[in-house]
Amino acid sequence: MGTHPVSSLTPLLAPRAIAILGASEDFRKLNGIPLKALLDKGYRGAIYPVNPKYTEIAGLRCYPTVEDIPGEVDLAIVTVAHNRVIENIRALGRKGVRAAVVFSSGFAEVGEEGAMRQRELQQAAREAGVRLLGPNCLGLVNTFDNVMASFAQFALGPTPGGPIALVTQSGALGTATVGVGKARGLHVGYLVTTGNESDVGFVEIMREVIADPRISVGAGFIEGVRDGTGLVALGQQSLDLSKPLVLTKLGRTDAGAKAVASHTGSLAGAENVFDGVARQFGIVRARSDEQLLDYTNAFAYACSDGALPQGPRVGILTRSGGAGALMADHAFEQGLRIPDLSAETAAALKGILPEFGSVANPVDVTAVGMFNPGVICDAFERVLNDPNVDVGIAWMGSTREVDFMVQAFADLRARAKKPFVLAWSGASEAAVQGLAAAQVAVFRGPEPAVAAVAALVRYAGMRRHWDTDRAQRRIAAGQVEVVRAGLSLPTAAGAVDTVIAAGLLAAQGIEIAPLALATNADEAVDAAERLGYPVVLKIESQQILHKTEAQGVVLSLRDAASVREAFEHVVANARRYDAEARIDGVVVQKMIGHSDAVEMVVGLNQDPVFGPVVMVGMGGIFIEVLKDVSLRRAPVTEAEAGRMIEDLRARVVLNGVRGKAPVDRAALCRFIAAVSRFGAAAGPRLGELDLNPVLVTPEGVTALDVLLTLR
Repeated sequence: MGTHPVSSLTPLLAPRAIAILGASEDFRKLNGIPLKALLDKGYRGAIYPVNPKYTEIAGLRCYPTVEDIPGEVDLAIVTVAHNRVIENIRALGRKGVRAAVVFSSGFAEVGEEGAMRQRELQQAAREAGVRLLGPNCLGLVNTFDNVMASFAQFALGPTPGGPIALVTQSGALGTATVGVGKARGLHVGYLVTTGNESDVGFVEIMREVIADPRISVGAGFIEGVRDGTGLVALGQQSLDLSKPLVLTKLGRTDAGAKAVASHTGSLAGAENVFDGVARQFGIVRARSDEQLLDYTNAFAYACSDGALPQGPRVGILTRSGGAGALMADHAFEQGLRIPDLSAETAAALKGILPEFGSVANPVDVTAVGMFNPGVICDAFERVLNDPNVDVGIAWMGSTREVDFMVQAFADLRARAKKPFVLAWSGASEAAVQGLAAAQVAVFRGPEPAVAAVAALVRYAGMRRHWDTDRAQRRIAAGQVEVVRAGLSLPTAAGAVDTVIAAGLLAAQGIEIAPLALATNADEAVDAAERLGYPVVLKIESQQILHKTEAQGVVLSLRDAASVREAFEHVVANARRYDAEARIDGVVVQKMIGHSDAVEMVVGLNQDPVFGPVVMVGMGGIFIEVLKDVSLRRAPVTEAEAGRMIEDLRARVVLNGVRGKAPVDRAALCRFIAAVSRFGAAAGPRLGELDLNPVLVTPEGVTALDVLLTLR
């Protein structure tokens, strides 16, 4: 069935024959709904009810066990009680059934006893060779092939196929959202609820359905990411296929952001990391179910022919000056631009608008649009065709000419070379459905329309970056392999000696201010004279990672006497701070300063889901108070490092403020990329790397302090 390539999930998503274990003749019950839905929708494959209580259901022969079925079965819908699921999965294996949807609850979601039962279920499914969706799920719907393996009410209503695939870890939220979307004319080709994910998970399902040529947009709810590498591959696949992936992540708390040794570790929480990875691999984040539908609407209809915005310039047309001002404000907040229209466009608009209308962007056709609705589309098309405009938004209120406007915008959609959306406040259901049928994205008001356009622009930028960075990504991957081949990390876990850590980084071209270890005052003086004054002294102890808290740092030492005094001072302070700590000596480091310098933080952290991630942030109060940071999965290209910098709210200080010269951004990008390659090469051995502060100047980049921990 269908046009999908055959894979291990084909029996699940496009089965040729379906058995319903525990089937009921009561079509109002959980175990009766799938059979009714399959029959009502005209599923073309064989249907086999299985229940020893019946000999026939709805004119179909009912079998005592799945093994009594004479024909082959691809998919089994398992609706029996939890204490009978495992024996039924084993029976499926004996029958040769390759996939099962398990509705039954009573597994990992109910505590340790249920978790043990789920582990036994996983083992049974592996031994039986059965791919498992669930347990504790609402099943799946493939509207293209009328596969209704779900007890959700959605399966019983009209289910016209559509270009959207929705995969959700939250079954009830997902099915409710699909129902709301249907009322907006948004139709799904696939709805898959993954439940407890004992076998088949969100990533594997989404990778399968988004590859279907009938699908143009992927959407989903995820409660937690278990397969970080798989999610990255999914993002890459979606970008390569030019199919947007819109996700709402539930439970956006920083459970992973606990107090650790470094700024990098404390700021690389689960939410920050997920956001950075999403930006890096083209995943569009929606903050709610409503926004998920809005963004999906825009991608499915405003860009269904691939006409993404070429930039952030928005042309706005309204029937209300107030609505225009409101949308302009929202656009500015979303990082969009409201450009001036060309003189030619302004002149053309003056020829069709009343004298009291506005031909400046946002264009206001005034109330004349109520009585002469044709002027709305005429004027909007001129705005949309302006060379200074990348994407358009038209706002409308109530109108008596609903059919005329629907047809006019449908015609414009067929002609338009650029994407556009409508904000139609109070649009009737008939208008919404008619516009959706014509692949015109329509929204309930100004704010969601502007937010959806901003999502189009962000995704378009990610797509362009993905395409232009291909060569850089290949080079970076090769460089990581070179680094890994030559990298010799200490075998012990914990903090690495500062001098050793600095040497490891310097070997990768990561500049650290010159330093040396001294175990007594004489050695400290010798080191200071070799390095050149002024110098800094820092206590060296694997048990004292926060040196300033222990008063173990002294700055601006300019002669031998001050170095001797500082040595004794920091050692004494360290012993008072932690009498049990082993003091390895004192690090003597060349003190570097620059009048035009900007302090930053660059680091690495081992994320439990995505592995090594690289962080960049502004130093000083920006890191302590504003937590102004950007993260990506390592490695990153220099171009991606530049985009990390652009994520920072305080990035303007890099351009030079209050008479300071601009810093060398290219050097900073090279520095971040080199750090990321080190992290990727270190792999699971990496604990954390904190380079703080990093001095960024017009001449280059130097790290002034280094903390490296290994696992």
